[in-house]
Amino acid sequence: MSSEEIDQNRRHFLTVSTVVVGAVGAVMAAVPFVSSMEPSARAKALGGPVDIDVSKIEPGGQIKAKWRGKPTWVVQRGTVAVSALAKNDGFLRDPDSKEDQQPPYCKNEYRSIKPELFVVVGICTHLGCSPLYKPQVGDPSVSMDWPGGFFCPCHGSKYDLAGRVFKGVPAPLNLQVPPYKYVSDAVVRVGEDQGAA
Repeated sequence: MSSEEIDQNRRHFLTVSTVVVGAVGAVMAAVPFVSSMEPSARAKALGGPVDIDVSKIEPGGQIKAKWRGKPTWVVQRGTVAVSALAKNDGFLRDPDSKEDQQPPYCKNEYRSIKPELFVVVGICTHLGCSPLYKPQVGDPSVSMDWPGGFFCPCHGSKYDLAGRVFKGVPAPLNLQVPPYKYVSDAVVRVGEDQGAA
């Protein structure tokens, strides 16, 4: 073997070794960079969907949960309350929910997938206070002509049991209905659209 052949083999070996070590180093450097783009566990928990068990809620009852750090409620409206919703239309600012305060599949007179179960974000659209759930018709703490719904104690905004805002109150919009779907008859998943997998 000549010294030129030995040098060529050695040169080829060193070139291949350098490329392999460089590629491994580049991958090792990229792994922390790419994984830093992933949201943290806390961020995932704040933004992820929340499952709410609705199997034990009774008519007129309310279940409270947190979704994305916001109070989120599921209200079981009885059949009487559901049938009375249409009576409020003349007193409401946006009875047909023309504003985009709910997903398309909740753009109906009940603002929900199932008429008896109402899912809503419990934040007043005026200044962000949390309204009180006042389902009792004629509740004296609100007014004698109160039809039942949500009352914001901060500035007096009133919403019916479909989260639609009454006229003549500071709140400009209906309460927000979050994206949600039924995982089963007993579980509502808030934060995931009904069409999502």
